[in-house]
Amino acid sequence: MRSANSGRPTLSRSAWTGAEVNLAAAVCAAQFAVAAAVWWVGTFDDDDHGAGLGGGLAAVGLLCVMVFGPPLLAALGLLHTVTFTMPAATLARLARRRAPGPEGAWHLGFVLLLGAFWSALAVLLGLHPTSTEALLLTVSGVPPVLAAAGARRRERAGGRTPDRVWFRSALAALGACVLVVAAGTVGLATGLIQEYEPPKLGADRLTGVWRGDHGAVLRLRAGGRAELSSVPAQPEFGDVTTKEFTRCDGAGTWFLDTAGRYDPYADGPDSERRDGVVVRVGDCGHDTYWTIGGTETHPELFVLFGDPDAGDLRILRRG
Repeated sequence: MRSANSGRPTLSRSAWTGAEVNLAAAVCAAQFAVAAAVWWVGTFDDDDHGAGLGGGLAAVGLLCVMVFGPPLLAALGLLHTVTFTMPAATLARLARRRAPGPEGAWHLGFVLLLGAFWSALAVLLGLHPTSTEALLLTVSGVPPVLAAAGARRRERAGGRTPDRVWFRSALAALGACVLVVAAGTVGLATGLIQEYEPPKLGADRLTGVWRGDHGAVLRLRAGGRAELSSVPAQPEFGDVTTKEFTRCDGAGTWFLDTAGRYDPYADGPDSERRDGVVVRVGDCGHDTYWTIGGTETHPELFVLFGDPDAGDLRILRRG
């Protein structure tokens, strides 16, 4: 394209400028931080399966989040911009040249289409996102597009793209995260968010087939007989803090413990004692205490091998 006055070629405006890439990445990073805070508050009423970070490990975990969290969020924001917003902007510019309608509307439509594509790809790859997660992934490109549209309107009006966008997004994300965590804490204190309560299952509800990873199958028969296939069990040698475990095949026995007397982790007066199933196999390791978890409609049996702060969790679910 040549200028009518000078005869020299002029370049059309890029579909996506460097300043807008920076703005979109900052907005993405901020929304990911808020999403992480919302997810964490959502775990307040989840079963922690006896795991957790306590004492020094909790402090180390918090320090790691403070040190590595910001650069990780920035990298995720840039990755999201490259895979969502930038391709959608290019498609919108091409579509606008061939069809009527505002470029912003085209941009919004294409970013939603790309979000749906990435959600479908996650399903095809076996990542199994929930319907809520798939919806959030689909619409995650909307805030950056709206921010870019505002920046372009400001530019056409004679202004410029906002500067210090990373600093501003960091402050906005910090404020939003504080509000989310505060709301969750208040909800927990006032009872609006109920703390997790494990289900109470009798022997009749426990009888049946339970399945886990790597082909683990535990059949609990009426009368106390158990049949195991590749079921994790406490090793014959070693204490309860070891993460090592063996896999058992064969027959054994089981019984319901409703007081947590056989729970190897409930050894103190303040320890949480939960119902569980004790599985005994004569020639394969020690007795294994499978704690009852999950919900009334979707119960689980789980065992945590090793230290609760960094153990190896194994879960069995109804087959």
